[in-house]
Amino acid sequence: MSTLTTPHPTSGAAPRRPYRPSGLTWSVLRLHRTALYAWGAAVLLAAAGLIWMHAIGPEARAAAGDCGPSGVLSADCGFTKETAADRVHTYGLDLVSGGVTYLMYAVALWAGAALTGRELESGTARLEWTQSVTPARWLATRLAVPAVPLAAGTALMVLLAGWTRRAGNGEPADGWFNTNVFVSTGPAAVAYALAGLALGALAGLVLRRALPAAAAALAAAYVLHAVLDAFRMNLWPAVKVTGQAALDVPHGALVLERGARPSADGRSGIWAVYQPESHFWPLQLVESGLLLAVAGIATAAAFALLRRRHG
Repeated sequence: MSTLTTPHPTSGAAPRRPYRPSGLTWSVLRLHRTALYAWGAAVLLAAAGLIWMHAIGPEARAAAGDCGPSGVLSADCGFTKETAADRVHTYGLDLVSGGVTYLMYAVALWAGAALTGRELESGTARLEWTQSVTPARWLATRLAVPAVPLAAGTALMVLLAGWTRRAGNGEPADGWFNTNVFVSTGPAAVAYALAGLALGALAGLVLRRALPAAAAALAAAYVLHAVLDAFRMNLWPAVKVTGQAALDVPHGALVLERGARPSADGRSGIWAVYQPESHFWPLQLVESGLLLAVAGIATAAAFALLRRRHG
């Protein structure tokens, strides 16, 4: 009578490897892990700093006293009331606002040089295309994978910056219409970052070399940023007033034009054109829409170029 025996693995068999993530997404994360670590560290550092500045916000607001946005200027309003907390709060917010505003340049530089340009120049991309990865899927992954942490991290910094600002004196010294303040306190910041990513990727595909692509991406980001900065206050209809209202524009408004013209009775009529603070969100949404349209066009152009070159 025969017996059934279960074969035992030989002693020389290799042990089973533990599970490790795989696939195209994982390869992109592994290849660009240095940039991912740097971005994560920057977001965590900014978040920690903003939370700390929020904690000292009440002290900064108390230091402002009658110099606050809703107060009436008084004799003791001046540098004599400035404290260390007030300076840290103001300068810290300025630093974060500047970093978020000009993040687009760093993203465009990295996307053009490393995300697409270097891989095309070194032949890494073509090697992946021979391993059952289509060019379209390759590009889609390289755009989608960095877009997620980029959008999430930027949105977090924007929310924390607004939260921190409200804990201080509530209003930036240069006004809501200042470039750094405007861009860094709304959805336009995320849209700028995504536009920089798309423009950088397109530059890398067009030039297929890291350094020229980085330079082209920076130039494109600069032009886009400069054009929108110059025409921002024309993206939504401004308010035009005449007479006494031209001299008493609302607090916080940006006066675009002001002048006088003779009226029918020979007297001078005063007029003014301004953007009130209530137009912040319409301007934000229009600018964000334009930036996302640029990002969409650049992405579509990148896919079209890739399809024409590699079928």
